[in-house]
Amino acid sequence: MSRSIGPLLLLAFAGASAPAVAAGVQGRWLTGDRNALVEIGPCGAALCGKVLRVLDPKAPALDVNNPAPRLRTRPIVGIDVLSGFKPSGNEWRGQIYDPKGGKTYKSVIRLNPNGTLNVKGCIFFLCRGQTWTRVR
Repeated sequence: MSRSIGPLLLLAFAGASAPAVAAGVQGRWLTGDRNALVEIGPCGAALCGKVLRVLDPKAPALDVNNPAPRLRTRPIVGIDVLSGFKPSGNEWRGQIYDPKGGKTYKSVIRLNPNGTLNVKGCIFFLCRGQTWTRVR
C-alpha cells in the first residue's frame, strides 16, 4: 500500500506547483492596445518579451521607426520588445522598446491579482502604462 502513496504524493505536489508557475509573468500576452501578441520568457539571467504576431493589419511589418537605419528592415515579429527584466520586490524592472515610436524606455511590469499584467514605460518619473491580458 505504501508503494501507491509515493506516486500519488508526487502527482499532488506537481499539480500544486503548476498554478504557481502559471501565475508568473512568463507566458503569452495580448498587448493593451490589442495590436500584438508577446511571449515573455527567460533570456539569460533575465526575462524578455518577444513579438510573436502583429495583429494590427495597418501596422508596418518592418521596424521602420527604429533610430538605427540598419535595423529598419528587420521584421517586427521576433523583436524583443521587453528586455533585461529582473525581479525587484513584487515587480520586474527592465526596458521596453516601442516599435511605433522607435524608442526604448525604462519599464516596470507587475502581475495584477486578477491575472492581467501592468506594463509601464517611463522617462525619468513620468510613466505611461497598459494592461496586458494573458493568452492561453
